[in-house]
Amino acid sequence: MTRRRPVTEPVPTTPVIHTIPPAQVLPRLAALQTTSIADLKQQWRELFGKEPPPFNKAYIQSRLAYRIQELAYGGLRPETRARLEALGEQLDGGNIVLRRIRADSRPLPGTRLLREYDGVQHVVTVRADDFEFEGRPYRSLSAITRHITGTRWNGWTFFGLKGRPGA
Repeated sequence: MTRRRPVTEPVPTTPVIHTIPPAQVLPRLAALQTTSIADLKQQWRELFGKEPPPFNKAYIQSRLAYRIQELAYGGLRPETRARLEALGEQLDGGNIVLRRIRADSRPLPGTRLLREYDGVQHVVTVRADDFEFEGRPYRSLSAITRHITGTRWNGWTFFGLKGRPGA
């Protein structure tokens, strides 16, 4: 006895929009603010030709806004893309894994984190392997936060970075 494989029907695809008239850009950008998430996802399918990512509404709106402008006015020039790639390779030696880890975790060395607490502005400088606060090195933002507040806080949350590195 032979088994029949189930017949699968092809998934209907939405044709990808390749250009948008410049006169439609401003009205479309304004409409994004009041569009439902279901309609935003449908626009994503039309403009990108693939399923939308499982991210929040604000992210999808911002990416759609960029895509609308890109399709109307053109994207980055090839020279600009090449320059950005070269800069990325200088930072991580072309290792895409390192690039993603760094982008998802800690800020780049030299970044200054500012936080006002009890009427005093506190400045932390991110260094390659630690953080500098008031001229002293600290291994974690939580240690700095404990120094500032006198209580235990998540340092990444205290300085507005949301989560821990790699989280």
